[in-house]
Amino acid sequence: MSKEDRAPAVWDGATEAFPGVMRIAAYACLRSAAWTVGSGAQATRLFARALTDPSAAGELVQQVARDVSEATRVVSDVARQISAGVPAQKAIMDAGSAIQAVVSAPPVSHRDPVEQSLREKGEALLRRSRDVWSDDQAHPAYARILEDLAPDEARILLLMFKGGPQPSVDVRTGGPVGMVSSQLLAPGLNMIGSRAGLRYLDEVPAYLNNLNRLGMVWFSREQLKDPHEYQVVEAQPEVLEAMHSARFTKVIRRSIHLTPFGIDFCKTCLVDPEEVAAAPAHVDPGEESASS
Repeated sequence: MSKEDRAPAVWDGATEAFPGVMRIAAYACLRSAAWTVGSGAQATRLFARALTDPSAAGELVQQVARDVSEATRVVSDVARQISAGVPAQKAIMDAGSAIQAVVSAPPVSHRDPVEQSLREKGEALLRRSRDVWSDDQAHPAYARILEDLAPDEARILLLMFKGGPQPSVDVRTGGPVGMVSSQLLAPGLNMIGSRAGLRYLDEVPAYLNNLNRLGMVWFSREQLKDPHEYQVVEAQPEVLEAMHSARFTKVIRRSIHLTPFGIDFCKTCLVDPEEVAAAPAHVDPGEESASS
């Protein structure tokens, strides 16, 4: 008998407790059960995964260790039952059931299910990135963003795509005191609500905050090149009211732009292809940072 065919020492010690012919039967039963554990479908699947996924290699080691530990415990239990007077045939049958439970038990995974799901989605995404025949065009986030937009917010995007960046002003305290410490009286006043024909004009600040959260618009500290864009805004009642709320005030001119992501969203979801070429240019946030 070769060294590989010989039973492990743990089998030798356990089967010494079996008398006569029953010892041979027990030896054969346990040898067969142990082989089943070693060649189960679960171990095979784990081994195949371990060839491509390093994290599966750890699971394979844990699975083998668990199987060996459980099989050793079963052998010890059989020996203990025989020594206590339990019929050998019954002890062997119990051992076979226990071994079968080891084989059919689900593999132990210490990976968080959420983390594992995200990893699998990430792997699928990378596979698609290597697919030169993929015809994906629209960003996958667009479908979700459409569900997160109010109808008025869609009108704001359409206005900015067709009409270009929008003027916005801040009203702050001025005068000698304002030169040292200027207080913000009214931020981000604009005419986007009336120009876009919104239903709820009071919700414009909330709409713009949501569009900024979604990466559709960004708020620039720079003013537009055409100063005439601000004349109508500065004549609005809310701007005049803010300017008369303090003895000395000043108006700071700002602007609101679509982001590149917002422009592409509008091209894909909100406007017809023939309207795309006529759209005015928007400043990229990175361009402003580079020039400042």
